[in-house]
Amino acid sequence: MTQPDVIIVGSGMGGAMLAAALAPSGRRILVLERGERLRPSSEDRNAQAIFGRGLHRSREERLDGQGRPFNPGNHCCAGGNSKFHGAVLIRFRAEDFSPTRHMGGRTVGWPIGYEDLEFFHQEAEGLYHARGKTGEDPTEPPRSGGYPLPPVPNEATIAELRCRPEAAGTHPASLPLGVDLKHWLDHGRTPWDGFPSICGGKMDAETAGLATALSHDNVSLRTCCTATRLIVGEDGRISGIEVTGNGRRRFRPAPVVVLTAGAVQTAALLLASADSFHSGGIANSSDQVGRNFMNRNASAVLALHPFRRNSSVYQKTLMANDHYFAEGPANHSETSNSSARFQVPSWRRTRRFQERLRSGSPTVPWIYMPCPRICRFPRAGSRSGRDELS
Repeated sequence: MTQPDVIIVGSGMGGAMLAAALAPSGRRILVLERGERLRPSSEDRNAQAIFGRGLHRSREERLDGQGRPFNPGNHCCAGGNSKFHGAVLIRFRAEDFSPTRHMGGRTVGWPIGYEDLEFFHQEAEGLYHARGKTGEDPTEPPRSGGYPLPPVPNEATIAELRCRPEAAGTHPASLPLGVDLKHWLDHGRTPWDGFPSICGGKMDAETAGLATALSHDNVSLRTCCTATRLIVGEDGRISGIEVTGNGRRRFRPAPVVVLTAGAVQTAALLLASADSFHSGGIANSSDQVGRNFMNRNASAVLALHPFRRNSSVYQKTLMANDHYFAEGPANHSETSNSSARFQVPSWRRTRRFQERLRSGSPTVPWIYMPCPRICRFPRAGSRSGRDELS
């Protein structure tokens, strides 16, 4: 490619989707990715390799506010962290953009509204072959169209579980997913959450956004290419980017450079670009770049039954959002107290139950209930947190 008009740093969800959106413009677009494309291996569906040994996970470390090292858990590959995501495609709710009370305080709201993004939600669901069903979730925002495909079916245990909260007046709904179930299971009977998307059964930034962008001749991808610093021109604007790859360091000029390298790498690149005019790094007059790293807030509910085996394979097909808007500082103490009152059932402590756990007999069922805040369910002691679009 000749000199690009746009350089996009990072091929994850943000970079890939931006490339796909800009591709029809005809502008010369170069996507830089420091990792490679994932290749099939015998351990792609090996839980011990993926979750135990951290296969595919970067070993790099950063320092927190106290100078202690931590691993941000990034994956360096085409498609980024989305190669391992749970394929959940939940839309923002219209109320998410308005001033809202939370346990931590009150938000000021956004300068845009849900209606400004609805068209793009609809386009993205088409691109990611979203599977779902409208009309089930009471918090569902207005839509200009339905899902492209019907929902992923519940397994028998999950289908049975769904009936119980429905009987209690709750509204469980089909989780919108970007998964071709048959294709995924044909390559291994495992969940898709956390396992790499290499067979193509799970839609991610590479299989959807990047593939769409690269179908245009004006878009190209450079893997094993690390952005090391932004270069500021005499006019005070970014004139290009310094990159390393194949043992070489070079300068790539472009009138537009977009950073979509994730929370950690984007901040690190801005700080590494410090010069005599920007001693604290680029775009850091506030001195806050890189200081407020936040991981997603996710809680999981594991329901244990002493004498039943969970035969489910993929499980993650159900959500409940009835309490999505029910939280605020007023009921913070009530939520906390309900947790304090929770007692482990007596059967949980029996020898027979302990023996079943040691024998490897899984209990039934565990399920993700997407809800953005701690909430209360009809049964005492039942609580859930949201597993955000992972």
